[in-house]
Amino acid sequence: MGIDVLVFDDLHLSRVALTALLEQRPEIRVAASVDSKRAALEFAELHQPDVVIISFEGRDEETVELAEKIAILPGTRTLLVATACIRSVVRRAFAGGVDGMVRRAAQPRRFFEAVHLVHQGERAFDAELTVAAVANGDCPLTSRQLTVLEHLDHGDTMEEIAARLCLSEGTVRNYISSMVAKIGARNRIDALRIARDLQWI
Repeated sequence: MGIDVLVFDDLHLSRVALTALLEQRPEIRVAASVDSKRAALEFAELHQPDVVIISFEGRDEETVELAEKIAILPGTRTLLVATACIRSVVRRAFAGGVDGMVRRAAQPRRFFEAVHLVHQGERAFDAELTVAAVANGDCPLTSRQLTVLEHLDHGDTMEEIAARLCLSEGTVRNYISSMVAKIGARNRIDALRIARDLQWI
């Protein structure tokens, strides 16, 4: 039985290359190839392809939100292909019902395995990505500290973080001070830089 896929990638050359790779397999039919989130969602809602392959850099949570919306369509599965696999994005994809996530650097064999697994109703997260989704790895920060850091990274103020996490502003400040000291940063801006460089957020 054939697999109808939709390819979304906002980079033209990358989209063309991914489409050409998929078309090498006789069991796969590329139903459409689109370059915008809106076009991807509209096509998925109208045609409900078997698998929607979403290629992106890996830091954009709006792309994961798109995958979550598509994942709830009947009969349609989602597979993210990411250049960078940032912990917070992997965690959201894993928890948000996305069916699979592979690295763009993966071998074609691994990519096609993921397409087939997702089509068969299984989840296809690389083992190390699954670990990243549920654990901190070598990150010394707690899950709560990372959550505070992620909110800071999104530009939230102390007040907003406190309200969203049901904490006092003083507690949020304490979390930040503790994080700065724990990772040897100079200040919260430096802590954000370190966390981004090490792909903790």
